[in-house]
Amino acid sequence: MSLDLASTLSGRRTGAPKDLLRTPADLGRWLVLARVAAQVQEPSEDDLTQARELREAIYRLAMSRARGESFSARDRAILNRWAAEAPPAPQLGPRGLLWAGAGVRGHLVVLARDAAELLGGPVSENIRHCAQEDCGLLFVDTSRSGLRRWCSMAGCGNKAKVAEFRRRQRGEAR
Repeated sequence: MSLDLASTLSGRRTGAPKDLLRTPADLGRWLVLARVAAQVQEPSEDDLTQARELREAIYRLAMSRARGESFSARDRAILNRWAAEAPPAPQLGPRGLLWAGAGVRGHLVVLARDAAELLGGPVSENIRHCAQEDCGLLFVDTSRSGLRRWCSMAGCGNKAKVAEFRRRQRGEAR
């Protein structure tokens, strides 16, 4: 869930990254699509700014974990400040789990707590960065071998395999 937030800035490794959270309305829709919120929220500009700050801290912390580096004190402080806030109360709604009284801020708290548990827990050793040159996505490697290289086989993995196949074909043609 928290790595999904970090992925809302796509194309990080290209010259033209695309922010999927351009407007407060984008944030509101994303919270629903990511199943953090049950219904569309009405975030403010301040909510959007705070969500982006949290997103970037999570991204940098996860990249540090994926590279085996120490966490930045600044990014830890941002994440810990959010995670220390009281979380919204879980409630069983007609269709499943709801977060009572959450609001946008409460949903950011949930994302920060998820990130703290992910980055500080045993699964953190399995955080990987996609090996595709133009992909900036992070993922948790749940493969049996622990050697997964791409965020998805359908996307980046397939691109890499096609590129390798074409490279071999060019080499054989010579």
